[in-house]
Amino acid sequence: MAGRLVLDYNNMMAPRIGEHGLAPEALDRAAETFVGVHAEVERRRAAGQLAFFDLPYEDQLVPQIRAFADGAGQSFDTIVVLGIGGSALGTIALHQALSRPFWNELDGEAREYFPRLYVLDNVDPTTIAPLLDRLDLRRTLFNVVSKSGTTAETTAQFLVVRERLIRELGQDGYRRHLIFTTDPERGVLRRLAREEGIAALPIPPGVGGRFSVLSPVGLLPAALVGIDIEALLAGARDMDQRCRTDKLAENPAGLFASLQYLAHTEKGAGIHVVMAYSDRLYACADWFRQLWAESLGKRLDTAGAVVHRGPTPVKALGATDQHSQVQLYVEGPFDKTVTFLAVDELPVDLPIPSAYPGVDELHYLGGHTLGDLLRAEQIATASALAEHGRMNMTLCLPRLDAHALGELLMALQIATIYAGALYQVDPLDQPGVELGKVLTYGLLGRAGFEPPARSEPDARWISG
Repeated sequence: MAGRLVLDYNNMMAPRIGEHGLAPEALDRAAETFVGVHAEVERRRAAGQLAFFDLPYEDQLVPQIRAFADGAGQSFDTIVVLGIGGSALGTIALHQALSRPFWNELDGEAREYFPRLYVLDNVDPTTIAPLLDRLDLRRTLFNVVSKSGTTAETTAQFLVVRERLIRELGQDGYRRHLIFTTDPERGVLRRLAREEGIAALPIPPGVGGRFSVLSPVGLLPAALVGIDIEALLAGARDMDQRCRTDKLAENPAGLFASLQYLAHTEKGAGIHVVMAYSDRLYACADWFRQLWAESLGKRLDTAGAVVHRGPTPVKALGATDQHSQVQLYVEGPFDKTVTFLAVDELPVDLPIPSAYPGVDELHYLGGHTLGDLLRAEQIATASALAEHGRMNMTLCLPRLDAHALGELLMALQIATIYAGALYQVDPLDQPGVELGKVLTYGLLGRAGFEPPARSEPDARWISG
């Protein structure tokens, strides 16, 4: 492990796991195909169609983020992000991976006086009301994240919070407790920022929500809680440079995309499990689920033909899900790949005491650490899958720090674009999501929108 992200795909290959693995010849053909895929992605990148590629090289937004985080942002004890989907999942992944565990339960000194961070990524009132009731609004900053400014869930959260802030702080005082992360020019939030003097940061044009983790969407909350965003972007840059080659064997993102695509199209493994062997990387698996599903699950291909394509991503946690999911993965249908997220050097470890020398069931653990046990569990699970002919691979971070996480996030974003080219779908749109938004507007009475025709249930098919 030479200090950078490593992809071990031994257990994807037929010589290793048998007939249900990929033949080396298939990977050779994929290498030939990838030359064209890479060229197409590079063409779209040069044309400015893949704006997320530019984020690690931003030299204007990072100073803006730093200025706010190190200035006005330090006036608050608590940060609350209002957002959903891509406006929230990346922030949760960064915070869980890189902040100290149990961050919000630590006292100010243990947090080095950085604020607590909450992400309200749903509109369930049974969660939101109790949180707002217990916050000191005079010491809380609300970051409203929506590029369009029309996302119903985020808009509703904003209106609830705004009313409470006005009640607590008055018409003149509430504005400094808000910052909008939104479109640089258009949309209702940008208009309100101008009209009401509310602070705002831009989401660069062309950067969609699920590709926004390295934009102010993810970087502002990260900077506010003390995460090294410069190191995060440096890791992303390093991964981007590794992926500028069209040689498949040397391109980690290309390999990941090609292996998943071959497993699906040649072996029927359309369920792609990401299993984090670190509690702190579990939210990254959640972030990946949206990235993979929303980008690749499409009704139409790029030529406009009806295809209904797309793999199904699933998240899992090791070693926890060895006791709930792995039975299915090892002995169930041959319809899955498993990608392990592992960490070579853990930031903290705990020795297991030696005790009960006459009790073999307990004594063998003495002298090891919990980290040893976790690594052994991951290797054993990968080996058990391989022995049963189940495809699996491992993405191993050298350590759990900002640079390594930047590598991982950038690799998976680039892999998603490559996969879109392989599946021949547009990885940047989400028409199925947009339809749900439009129908929601109709149900809530927004002018110009109709409720869904099928919203009224038939009593014949209701039980109880």
